[in-house]
Amino acid sequence: MASIFSSPFIISVILLFVVLLLGEARDPFACDPKDTATKNLPFCKVSLPIRVRVKDLIGRLTLQEKVTLLVNNAAAVPRLGIKGYEWWSEALHGVSNVGPGTKFGGPFPGATSFPQVITTAASFNASLWEEIGRVVSDEARAMYNGGTAGLTYWSPNVNIFRDPRWGRGQETPGEDPILAGTYAARYVRGLQGTDGNRLKVAASCKHFTAYDLDNWNGMDRFHFNAKVSKQDIEDTFDVPFRMCVKEGKVASVMCSYNQVNGVPTCADPNLLKGTVRAQWGLNGYIVSDCDSVGVFYTNQHYTSTPEEAAADAIKAGLDLDCGPFLAVHTVNALKKGLVTEGEVNGALTNTVTVQMRLGMFDGEASAQPYGRLGPKDVCRAGHKELAVEAARQGIVLLKNRGPSLPLSRRRHGTVAVIGPNSNVTVTMIGNYAGIACEYTSPLQGIARYAKTIHELGCANVACSNDKQFGSALNAARQADATVLVMGLDQSIEAETVDRVGLLLPGHQQELVSKVAAASRGPTILVLMSGGAVDVTFAKNDPKIAGILWAGYPGQAGGAAIADILFGTANPGGKLPMTWYPQEYLKTLPMTDMAMRPRRTKGYPGRTYRFYNGPVVYPFGYGLSYTHFLHTLASAPKTISIPVDGHRHGRNTTTDISNKAIRVTHARCGKLSVSLHIDVKNVGSKDGSHTLLVFSAPPSGNGHWAPHKQLVAFEKVHVAAKSQQRVKINIHVCKLLSVVDRSGTRRIPMGVHNLHIGDVKHSLSVQAQTLGIIKS
Repeated sequence: MASIFSSPFIISVILLFVVLLLGEARDPFACDPKDTATKNLPFCKVSLPIRVRVKDLIGRLTLQEKVTLLVNNAAAVPRLGIKGYEWWSEALHGVSNVGPGTKFGGPFPGATSFPQVITTAASFNASLWEEIGRVVSDEARAMYNGGTAGLTYWSPNVNIFRDPRWGRGQETPGEDPILAGTYAARYVRGLQGTDGNRLKVAASCKHFTAYDLDNWNGMDRFHFNAKVSKQDIEDTFDVPFRMCVKEGKVASVMCSYNQVNGVPTCADPNLLKGTVRAQWGLNGYIVSDCDSVGVFYTNQHYTSTPEEAAADAIKAGLDLDCGPFLAVHTVNALKKGLVTEGEVNGALTNTVTVQMRLGMFDGEASAQPYGRLGPKDVCRAGHKELAVEAARQGIVLLKNRGPSLPLSRRRHGTVAVIGPNSNVTVTMIGNYAGIACEYTSPLQGIARYAKTIHELGCANVACSNDKQFGSALNAARQADATVLVMGLDQSIEAETVDRVGLLLPGHQQELVSKVAAASRGPTILVLMSGGAVDVTFAKNDPKIAGILWAGYPGQAGGAAIADILFGTANPGGKLPMTWYPQEYLKTLPMTDMAMRPRRTKGYPGRTYRFYNGPVVYPFGYGLSYTHFLHTLASAPKTISIPVDGHRHGRNTTTDISNKAIRVTHARCGKLSVSLHIDVKNVGSKDGSHTLLVFSAPPSGNGHWAPHKQLVAFEKVHVAAKSQQRVKINIHVCKLLSVVDRSGTRRIPMGVHNLHIGDVKHSLSVQAQTLGIIKS
């Protein structure tokens, strides 16, 4: 009797089901086992070490073939069975179609769109960041297997959010170097996986370095020369990149458009070869921001000829050009003797090695780890729930008068939902996003809890007139509570668009104040924005009962906002950047890169580490629906640092109590301080609490030290009326050190004051000398 599975119809149905489930499997990128001409070549033998395979492959390429592999849209090499490859894909907070390497459609109509990075950073939850990275890379691999995406993702953006006007600040983890660096390391780990040298996908930390201006007051990123002190480079701008490379083991670093101290970053061997590769030990490739090589030739006039520009980039340590420049001009640069074929080979060694670590030369994709991921693994229920949870954790409660929040489903049965961001969808995913699986707008989220009366009040965030105010006021008069969803969008802050000020745009402030005055019930202001907004008026208005900052909360942002408003979730986010008043900008050119204040010139300094003036809300601020108490259960009062003696001129061992010891002279190892902190939830609601540990170095360090700096943070969930003990380790040399004016990292001797909320602990740091100290 013939099996039913022998029926052609049944077989076709089964095949169709497999395609729908797994996606249409792509042909191998290279080393197809069906290709008898190449499958036995050494570079296709997975049993050989990768370095041997890479050397074999590069040795088989002609010069012209090599040059065509130096750019993002790398050409095919048919005679060696290698397909063309598009290196440029993006995955800032979900698989994105910003780069040409990723396309949505067919079995992959969208991907999970998590909150924008600035919102996720506000969770201060490192395990969440890694889990998001893992989900994003699952979806990226699934799309690669289906032939619609690449495996090289130029994310995350770990630049410091130095100036509140920066349009791309939303893409970053905020203003603190340790926060940004921890985010970088954990998100990269989630993306790349933890399978030794094998990569799930290859991430790239960008934009190296001192890049945080797009277009301000006539100066754009293509022409900007960032004049940065060695001190600020070492203790601020480079910290996230160093952590990304050394702790996150990222497979790539992207150099930026701007110059740093007169040299384009993509042409600076001290930065690329010296710092990224030699000092930090990058195991991967260095890529330019798109058209950066062309920019430093055409816009910055850094070289006289295009061949010199191509040669300078390659010789500096650039391995891959996003753009056509190196493909067009490298051959002539070789002919002119400006660069050698050996240097080109060096660049290709770095890129091809990453491709081999990704398994792109291992033959059939389906036989590899992650090879079975397909459409069923994109927009999964668990992924969508993680997007909601990430938004819940990132929302920050800034004001709760009374308290008025959470709202009650019983007392607040009708809610007026007002504002230009009240029913948005695409706005919630910010920039560098893809096509979301689905959306829940704020209006839709609130409608799950209460009857809604919806009015925009303003046609858009520009809010150029008050023509729609009347209907908004009427709605507020009728409802039991009013929720205003205001703020910004990509028309106000974006790549190439820096902000002109910190106030709400147009007539938004007027709308908020008038609605609050008219509202029958409590008025809650919800803000969507990437950067800080000066809402002093709302903070001080007794008619505005509560303020929430949602950042750009992702595809499920409306659900998360509603969950917070009605108390299904307890807010636990903290601001990852300082919220300054508008007046802060008066004496602050965006082009001035200095972090530290110059009081004689009226320059205020930047970020909580160096600015001591008035703020609307400080870095790390955020309220909860419950109340937490801290108690320091145990902590050392002194710690000794073994210091190697260095004979250097006269004997200087007499008294080192007031010195700051070079980190390079200390035997750091894993020398750390352990704190045990009891966190007690004395309120009536379960909640997650963020422990932020700041250190204030000893006084007397002159211009070296910040006022205070974040040295550790930990997220802990504590049930109502219960207590959790949290252990925090602080690496002494990495986190208690400061940087002097020459850019040297030192550990100040003396008393360091550690602050955990309202708890203060003094730690005496002493040197255990083993000879003569070289200061």
